Amino acid sequence: MSSPARHGSNQPLAAELRELRLEIEEFNTEYARVLDEGDLETWPDFFTDDGLYRITSRENAVDDLPIGLIYCDGRGMLIDRVRAILKTTTHEPRYLRHFNSNVRVAGIGDGRVSSNSNYLVVETLMEGGTDIFQSGRYEDTFVRVDGSLRLSARHCIYDTLLITNALIYPV
Repeated sequence: MSSPARHGSNQPLAAELRELRLEIEEFNTEYARVLDEGDLETWPDFFTDDGLYRITSRENAVDDLPIGLIYCDGRGMLIDRVRAILKTTTHEPRYLRHFNSNVRVAGIGDGRVSSNSNYLVVETLMEGGTDIFQSGRYEDTFVRVDGSLRLSARHCIYDTLLITNALIYPV
């Protein structure tokens, strides 16, 4: 994928990039709302049918290793992840808040848009304080499905070597 550029031109119009960046920011805001409200059944709807979702360490990302703490390849695996969380996982009740910032359109081409942004997830346990659960960056590839953006890939690359608590929910 190339740097942000419009077909037939070497440079996209600044207004087009701003509009696309705003659309991605609004997508990420809705994504965070769904996760924060625990509406996990709709989480797979953010992805294409063959969408890829991976949470991996910065070290694995730097070495281009596909290993991830969570790895879902396709809608079926995303749905299975949700079912596992809702039906089989036992854990202390918690609240999560997702924050996303510094969205950047990194490339446009072949019907795809690549972007990256920073994320921060804080976790509040019912009988404890609020802690930073994870910080990192999203490396995303979007496509349009029926006029709306959908993720064909979301790679969540976390900064810390260790996760201080169980990774249960999507980030």
